[in-house]
Amino acid sequence: MRPHDMGTLFDEAAAGGARTVFHLDRPFDLAPEAGTRWSVADLADLVRATAARLTDAGVRPGDRVAIVKDNHWDYDLLACAAVRAGAVPALLSARQAPDGLRTLLARLRPAALVTTSDVLAHCRDASPPVRVTLDRAVPGAVHLAALDATRPQPPVRRPDDAPLVIHHTSGTTGLPKLVVHSTRTLVHKLARFEAVRYPGIGIRRDDVLLNAGAYAHGRTFCWTAVVLSAPPAEVVLLTGDDPDTADPLLRAHPPTVVEALPATYVRLRPLTTRLDNPFRRVRLYISTYDAVHPPALRAYLAASRRARPLWMQGWGQTETGPLTFRFHTRRGTLAPDAESTARRLGRPVPGRTRLRAVDPDTLRPVPRGRPGLLLARTAALALGYLGEDERWDAKRVGDWWSTGDVGVLHHDGSVSLLDREVDSLPGLSCLRTEDVLEERLPQALECVVLGAADGDPLPVVVTADGRLDPDAWKQATNGLPALREPAVLTWDDVPRTGTGKVRRAALAQRLTGAGLAGSGRWT
Repeated sequence: MRPHDMGTLFDEAAAGGARTVFHLDRPFDLAPEAGTRWSVADLADLVRATAARLTDAGVRPGDRVAIVKDNHWDYDLLACAAVRAGAVPALLSARQAPDGLRTLLARLRPAALVTTSDVLAHCRDASPPVRVTLDRAVPGAVHLAALDATRPQPPVRRPDDAPLVIHHTSGTTGLPKLVVHSTRTLVHKLARFEAVRYPGIGIRRDDVLLNAGAYAHGRTFCWTAVVLSAPPAEVVLLTGDDPDTADPLLRAHPPTVVEALPATYVRLRPLTTRLDNPFRRVRLYISTYDAVHPPALRAYLAASRRARPLWMQGWGQTETGPLTFRFHTRRGTLAPDAESTARRLGRPVPGRTRLRAVDPDTLRPVPRGRPGLLLARTAALALGYLGEDERWDAKRVGDWWSTGDVGVLHHDGSVSLLDREVDSLPGLSCLRTEDVLEERLPQALECVVLGAADGDPLPVVVTADGRLDPDAWKQATNGLPALREPAVLTWDDVPRTGTGKVRRAALAQRLTGAGLAGSGRWT
């Protein structure tokens, strides 16, 4: 089966005989009494019933439906139900600060909001007349479970180029943008490409897939469109990143393919050293959203008992989908030197994407091997930013799209990422400096280097207890460019996006009272 219509995705998979079993770490917020084990037919029934309930609540074809809730894969099930009803789902992370969430809702102007009672209390002024709560009935809203799920609701079809779904960007440098994708861009151009059974990395019938994602974001909606195109035996879904909570489920269903957020890989890393580590059967790791630092890559590859486990690292954006891929193995590619750093992101996807590096001021191409603003060209480019047409147009450079990243295109066609433009400094890569620090500070969970408009960059070292030995820091910075004295924080001290990325602008403002070093023109 190839992905086609998101509103009937699970019906088609069930009709095609898919026998995949889905295991959850906690029940769906959408169906809290229904347990943690689901068949494809069960999921199809749930999507159909939810579509009927949304219609009963007053959702009509063409409406925008905002979905804001705790992190779980039922974000995508709710989105499929809204698509089935003819609406355009907009998935917003509940990890947004209330002010930011209210701003996004005001920009979105949805006809309906599907959420929880807690979120609704923060956003009542910005929410639409149709309010549906998942957890319990509250004044001014209808409880989803109280709506009629029995009335037949035939799926509503839409043109391939009409809006299909709205996701938001991570928001590391400020308020996220609302990105609109169509069936053509997200399903035909992204999901269908990924659904091909590529040798070595294609999904097999006996695979156990683990997804530990940020389910409000575009990557998992695309993953949902793909996962049953070649049905695996089992799918395991994690909603959190606490290793002790995840361990029993992962040991009960040890995965063979893992896709997780970079931040989740960091948090689950202690499991790799346990005697009966749950990653012993993994043949393929997948990472997107952000780079994974080399120490974590090595730990997971070493945890597998397979002869040749692979790590597939993708780089892309919500607006574009994947732009490049690179593979890491135990041997060769993870030696601690500049050329093998995880910031070297591989080559553009053949036949699908093109990249060029330009001077950020003149927009003229720079020679291979020199830093420049990275532009991309892809048929999967989204339709635009909802409510921010001028911002979208400002990032278009003819037929090219500005990624907002500064990097180097090498002579072999591969690309290395140096920094976001808004966080860039002349003569220094904050991201590569972070890699070096993490190599030299085994006690660090994460290192962040913040470029300052004036003065030396500020390093932030995240440790388990918020402490750092001064002698270890002195040794770690030997030979590096001048840095300020580090800010040492715990994981929970750091402001993060829904994907676990550091909100760099917010962190810089908190620690220095100032913004980041770059112009911000391309964000």
